[in-house]
Amino acid sequence: MSDSLWFLLVGGLMLARGLTVTLLQRSPITPAMFYLALGLLLGPTILNLFHFNPLQESALLEVLTEVVVLISLFSAGVKMPAPIDVRRWRAPVMLASVSMAISVGMVAAFAYYVLELPLGVGVLLGAILAPTDPVLATDVQTRHPGDKDPLRFTLTCEAGMNDGSAFPFVMLGLGLLGLQDLGEFNLHWVLIDVLWSTVAGVVIGLVSGYALAHMARSLRGALPDQNLMDNFLGLGLIGVVYGLSLLIDAWGFLAVFFAAVSLRQTEFKLALSRQEPERAYVDSIPMQSQSARPGG
Repeated sequence: MSDSLWFLLVGGLMLARGLTVTLLQRSPITPAMFYLALGLLLGPTILNLFHFNPLQESALLEVLTEVVVLISLFSAGVKMPAPIDVRRWRAPVMLASVSMAISVGMVAAFAYYVLELPLGVGVLLGAILAPTDPVLATDVQTRHPGDKDPLRFTLTCEAGMNDGSAFPFVMLGLGLLGLQDLGEFNLHWVLIDVLWSTVAGVVIGLVSGYALAHMARSLRGALPDQNLMDNFLGLGLIGVVYGLSLLIDAWGFLAVFFAAVSLRQTEFKLALSRQEPERAYVDSIPMQSQSARPGG
Protein backbone atom coordinates (compact mmCIF):
# COMPACT_ATOMS: atom_id res chain seq x y z
CA MET A 1 0.00 0.00 0.00
CA SER A 2 1.57 3.29 -1.15
CA ASP A 3 1.84 6.35 1.07
CA SER A 4 -0.20 8.40 -1.39
CA LEU A 5 -3.26 6.18 -0.94
CA TRP A 6 -2.94 6.34 2.84
CA PHE A 7 -2.80 10.16 2.69
CA LEU A 8 -5.86 10.16 0.44
CA LEU A 9 -7.73 7.88 2.81
CA VAL A 10 -6.89 9.82 5.98
CA GLY A 11 -7.48 13.20 4.34
CA GLY A 12 -10.78 12.06 2.87
CA LEU A 13 -11.93 10.76 6.24
CA MET A 14 -11.09 14.07 7.91
CA LEU A 15 -12.94 16.05 5.23
CA ALA A 16 -15.95 13.76 5.43
CA ARG A 17 -15.99 14.05 9.23
CA GLY A 18 -15.82 17.84 9.08
CA LEU A 19 -18.49 18.18 6.38
CA THR A 20 -20.96 15.76 7.97
CA VAL A 21 -20.67 16.90 11.60
CA THR A 22 -24.18 18.39 11.60
CA LEU A 23 -25.67 15.36 9.87
CA LEU A 24 -24.06 12.92 12.32
CA GLN A 25 -25.26 14.93 15.31
CA ARG A 26 -28.87 14.51 14.16
CA SER A 27 -28.53 10.81 13.39
CA PRO A 28 -28.20 7.80 15.71
CA ILE A 29 -24.92 6.87 13.99
CA THR A 30 -21.79 7.85 15.91
CA PRO A 31 -18.45 8.63 14.20
CA ALA A 32 -17.00 5.40 15.64
CA MET A 33 -19.72 3.36 13.94
CA PHE A 34 -19.06 5.19 10.66
CA TYR A 35 -15.31 4.54 10.79
CA LEU A 36 -15.85 0.89 11.71
CA ALA A 37 -18.20 0.34 8.77
CA LEU A 38 -15.81 2.08 6.38
CA GLY A 39 -12.90 0.01 7.66
CA LEU A 40 -14.82 -3.20 7.06
CA LEU A 41 -15.74 -2.02 3.56
CA LEU A 42 -12.26 -0.96 2.44
CA GLY A 43 -10.28 -3.58 4.39
CA PRO A 44 -9.65 -7.26 3.72
CA THR A 45 -13.14 -8.21 4.88
CA ILE A 46 -14.95 -6.91 1.76
CA LEU A 47 -13.12 -4.87 -0.93
CA ASN A 48 -9.58 -5.66 0.25
CA LEU A 49 -8.26 -2.25 -0.85
CA PHE A 50 -6.25 -1.40 2.26
CA HIS A 51 -4.05 -3.70 4.35
CA PHE A 52 -2.72 -3.10 7.84
CA ASN A 53 -1.03 -5.85 9.82
CA PRO A 54 -1.23 -4.91 13.53
CA LEU A 55 1.60 -7.29 14.42
CA GLN A 56 4.03 -5.92 11.85
CA GLU A 57 3.04 -2.28 12.50
CA SER A 58 2.69 -2.59 16.27
CA ALA A 59 5.13 0.27 17.03
CA LEU A 60 3.29 2.71 14.75
CA LEU A 61 -0.07 1.54 16.03
CA GLU A 62 1.04 2.12 19.64
CA VAL A 63 2.09 5.71 18.91
CA LEU A 64 -1.11 6.51 17.00
CA THR A 65 -3.22 5.06 19.79
CA GLU A 66 -1.36 7.09 22.41
CA VAL A 67 -1.85 10.31 20.43
CA VAL A 68 -5.59 9.73 20.05
CA VAL A 69 -6.07 8.91 23.74
CA LEU A 70 -3.95 11.87 24.88
CA ILE A 71 -5.92 14.35 22.78
CA SER A 72 -9.18 12.87 24.00
CA LEU A 73 -8.08 13.09 27.65
CA PHE A 74 -6.94 16.68 27.21
CA SER A 75 -10.21 17.65 25.54
CA ALA A 76 -12.15 16.06 28.40
CA GLY A 77 -10.08 17.89 31.01
CA VAL A 78 -10.53 21.28 29.36
CA LYS A 79 -14.32 20.82 29.47
CA MET A 80 -14.36 20.26 33.23
CA PRO A 81 -16.56 22.95 34.85
CA ALA A 82 -14.91 25.55 37.04
CA PRO A 83 -14.43 26.13 39.89
CA ILE A 84 -13.78 22.64 41.29
CA ASP A 85 -16.48 21.32 43.58
CA VAL A 86 -15.00 18.69 45.92
CA ARG A 87 -18.39 17.09 46.46
CA ARG A 88 -18.90 16.55 42.72
CA TRP A 89 -15.40 15.11 42.31
CA ARG A 90 -15.85 12.55 45.08
CA ALA A 91 -17.92 10.16 42.93
CA PRO A 92 -15.55 10.01 39.92
CA VAL A 93 -12.52 9.67 42.20
CA MET A 94 -14.15 6.68 43.90
CA LEU A 95 -15.02 5.20 40.51
CA ALA A 96 -11.46 5.58 39.23
CA SER A 97 -9.89 4.08 42.36
CA VAL A 98 -12.08 1.80 44.49
CA SER A 99 -14.42 0.71 41.70
CA MET A 100 -11.46 0.24 39.37
CA ALA A 101 -9.73 -2.08 41.85
CA ILE A 102 -12.92 -4.07 42.44
CA SER A 103 -13.55 -4.42 38.69
CA VAL A 104 -10.01 -5.61 38.03
CA GLY A 105 -10.27 -8.07 40.91
CA MET A 106 -13.57 -9.51 39.66
CA VAL A 107 -12.27 -9.94 36.11
CA ALA A 108 -9.04 -11.51 37.41
CA ALA A 109 -10.99 -13.91 39.63
CA PHE A 110 -13.26 -14.94 36.75
CA ALA A 111 -10.28 -15.47 34.44
CA TYR A 112 -8.38 -17.45 37.07
CA TYR A 113 -11.13 -19.69 38.48
CA VAL A 114 -13.51 -20.03 35.52
CA LEU A 115 -11.30 -19.65 32.46
CA GLU A 116 -8.32 -21.26 34.25
CA LEU A 117 -5.90 -18.59 33.03
CA PRO A 118 -2.74 -17.64 34.94
CA LEU A 119 -3.32 -15.05 37.65
CA GLY A 120 -1.07 -12.53 35.91
CA VAL A 121 -3.09 -12.86 32.70
CA GLY A 122 -6.30 -12.38 34.68
CA VAL A 123 -5.04 -9.19 36.34
CA LEU A 124 -3.76 -7.87 33.02
CA LEU A 125 -7.10 -8.65 31.37
CA GLY A 126 -8.94 -6.84 34.16
CA ALA A 127 -6.71 -3.79 33.80
CA ILE A 128 -7.46 -3.71 30.08
CA LEU A 129 -11.23 -4.14 30.35
CA ALA A 130 -12.00 -2.09 33.48
CA PRO A 131 -11.24 1.49 32.28
CA THR A 132 -13.88 3.47 30.41
CA ASP A 133 -12.62 4.33 26.94
CA PRO A 134 -12.30 8.16 26.76
CA VAL A 135 -12.51 8.11 22.96
CA LEU A 136 -15.56 5.90 22.50
CA ALA A 137 -17.32 7.61 25.43
CA THR A 138 -17.04 11.09 23.89
CA ASP A 139 -20.72 11.25 22.95
CA VAL A 140 -21.83 10.80 26.57
CA GLN A 141 -19.22 13.10 28.14
CA THR A 142 -19.45 16.76 29.15
CA ARG A 143 -20.08 18.78 25.99
CA HIS A 144 -18.73 22.17 27.10
CA PRO A 145 -17.35 23.87 30.25
CA GLY A 146 -20.83 25.10 31.21
CA ASP A 147 -22.44 21.66 31.03
CA LYS A 148 -23.75 20.94 34.56
CA ASP A 149 -25.26 17.52 33.93
CA PRO A 150 -24.00 15.37 36.86
CA LEU A 151 -23.96 12.11 34.90
CA ARG A 152 -21.94 13.59 32.05
CA PHE A 153 -19.54 15.19 34.53
CA THR A 154 -19.00 11.92 36.40
CA LEU A 155 -18.42 9.92 33.21
CA THR A 156 -16.02 12.53 31.80
CA CYS A 157 -14.00 12.89 34.99
CA GLU A 158 -13.84 9.13 35.61
CA ALA A 159 -12.83 8.42 32.01
CA GLY A 160 -10.03 10.96 32.32
CA MET A 161 -8.58 9.41 35.46
CA ASN A 162 -9.11 5.69 35.04
CA ASP A 163 -6.56 5.27 32.25
CA GLY A 164 -3.89 6.40 34.68
CA SER A 165 -5.29 4.47 37.63
CA ALA A 166 -5.35 1.26 35.56
CA PHE A 167 -1.63 1.35 34.83
CA PRO A 168 -0.57 0.02 38.28
CA PHE A 169 -2.69 -3.08 37.65
CA VAL A 170 -1.08 -3.49 34.23
CA MET A 171 2.33 -3.48 35.89
CA LEU A 172 1.07 -5.90 38.54
CA GLY A 173 -0.15 -8.31 35.87
CA LEU A 174 3.15 -8.09 34.01
CA GLY A 175 5.00 -8.67 37.27
CA LEU A 176 2.99 -11.77 38.08
CA LEU A 177 3.91 -13.06 34.62
CA GLY A 178 7.60 -12.45 35.32
CA LEU A 179 7.88 -9.57 32.84
CA GLN A 180 8.22 -6.80 35.43
CA ASP A 181 10.12 -6.51 38.70
CA LEU A 182 7.66 -6.19 41.58
CA GLY A 183 10.38 -6.15 44.24
CA GLU A 184 10.50 -8.00 47.52
CA PHE A 185 7.05 -8.25 49.08
CA ASN A 186 5.82 -6.23 46.05
CA LEU A 187 7.34 -3.07 47.57
CA HIS A 188 8.67 -1.81 44.25
CA TRP A 189 5.20 -2.07 42.76
CA VAL A 190 3.54 -0.30 45.69
CA LEU A 191 6.11 2.48 46.09
CA ILE A 192 6.97 3.14 42.44
CA ASP A 193 4.16 1.92 40.21
CA VAL A 194 1.32 2.93 42.53
CA LEU A 195 2.40 5.82 44.77
CA TRP A 196 5.22 7.56 42.90
CA SER A 197 3.87 7.25 39.36
CA THR A 198 0.37 8.34 40.36
CA VAL A 199 1.34 11.27 42.58
CA ALA A 200 4.04 12.44 40.17
CA GLY A 201 1.61 12.34 37.24
CA VAL A 202 -1.00 14.42 39.09
CA VAL A 203 1.60 16.95 40.27
CA ILE A 204 3.16 17.34 36.81
CA GLY A 205 -0.26 17.93 35.30
CA LEU A 206 -1.41 20.46 37.90
CA VAL A 207 1.83 22.45 37.84
CA SER A 208 2.10 22.44 34.03
CA GLY A 209 -1.46 23.61 33.47
CA TYR A 210 -1.10 26.35 36.08
CA ALA A 211 2.22 27.53 34.61
CA LEU A 212 0.93 27.60 31.02
CA ALA A 213 -2.11 29.69 31.92
CA HIS A 214 0.03 32.30 33.68
CA MET A 215 2.71 32.30 30.96
CA ALA A 216 0.11 32.72 28.22
CA ARG A 217 -1.44 35.69 30.01
CA SER A 218 1.86 37.43 30.74
CA LEU A 219 3.49 36.83 27.34
CA ARG A 220 0.45 37.35 25.11
CA GLY A 221 -1.16 40.10 27.14
CA ALA A 222 -4.49 38.30 27.30
CA LEU A 223 -6.01 35.13 28.59
CA PRO A 224 -5.60 32.13 26.29
CA ASP A 225 -8.71 31.07 24.45
CA GLN A 226 -10.56 28.11 25.93
CA ASN A 227 -10.30 26.22 22.64
CA LEU A 228 -6.55 25.77 22.94
CA MET A 229 -6.40 23.13 20.22
CA ASP A 230 -6.64 25.95 17.63
CA ASN A 231 -3.34 27.64 18.50
CA PHE A 232 -0.88 24.86 19.33
CA LEU A 233 -0.88 25.57 23.06
CA GLY A 234 -2.94 22.49 23.79
CA LEU A 235 -0.85 20.21 21.60
CA GLY A 236 2.35 21.67 23.02
CA LEU A 237 1.18 21.14 26.58
CA ILE A 238 0.23 17.53 25.78
CA GLY A 239 3.67 16.84 24.33
CA VAL A 240 5.63 18.46 27.16
CA VAL A 241 3.59 16.89 29.95
CA TYR A 242 3.58 13.41 28.43
CA GLY A 243 7.29 13.53 27.58
CA LEU A 244 8.21 14.70 31.08
CA SER A 245 6.06 11.97 32.59
CA LEU A 246 7.85 9.31 30.58
CA LEU A 247 11.24 10.66 31.70
CA ILE A 248 10.46 10.30 35.41
CA ASP A 249 8.27 7.16 35.18
CA ALA A 250 5.00 8.95 35.97
CA TRP A 251 1.65 8.01 34.48
CA GLY A 252 1.44 10.25 31.41
CA PHE A 253 -2.28 9.82 30.70
CA LEU A 254 -3.10 10.94 34.22
CA ALA A 255 -0.73 13.89 33.91
CA VAL A 256 -2.25 15.11 30.64
CA PHE A 257 -5.79 14.98 32.01
CA PHE A 258 -4.91 16.93 35.15
CA ALA A 259 -2.88 19.41 33.10
CA ALA A 260 -6.03 20.22 31.14
CA VAL A 261 -8.09 20.47 34.34
CA SER A 262 -5.51 22.75 35.96
CA LEU A 263 -5.34 24.91 32.86
CA ARG A 264 -9.12 25.31 32.81
CA GLN A 265 -9.31 26.13 36.53
CA THR A 266 -6.46 28.65 36.34
CA GLU A 267 -8.03 30.35 33.33
CA PHE A 268 -11.26 30.69 35.29
CA LYS A 269 -9.51 32.28 38.28
CA LEU A 270 -7.52 34.64 36.07
CA ALA A 271 -10.69 35.67 34.28
CA LEU A 272 -12.34 36.51 37.60
CA SER A 273 -9.34 38.53 38.75
CA ARG A 274 -9.38 40.42 35.46
CA GLN A 275 -13.08 41.21 35.64
CA GLU A 276 -12.96 42.66 39.16
CA PRO A 277 -10.93 45.82 38.33
CA GLU A 278 -12.92 46.28 35.13
CA ARG A 279 -16.16 46.06 37.10
CA ALA A 280 -14.84 48.58 39.63
CA TYR A 281 -13.93 50.96 36.81
CA VAL A 282 -17.34 50.64 35.17
CA ASP A 283 -19.11 51.14 38.49
CA SER A 284 -17.10 54.31 39.09
CA ILE A 285 -18.16 55.95 35.81
CA PRO A 286 -21.64 57.16 36.97
CA MET A 287 -20.09 58.61 40.12
CA GLN A 288 -17.53 60.56 38.09
CA SER A 289 -20.17 61.84 35.68
CA GLN A 290 -22.34 62.95 38.57
CA SER A 291 -19.45 64.77 40.27
CA ALA A 292 -18.71 66.58 37.01
CA ARG A 293 -22.20 68.09 36.86
CA PRO A 294 -22.63 71.72 37.89
CA GLY A 295 -23.35 71.88 41.57
CA GLY A 296 -22.52 68.18 41.95
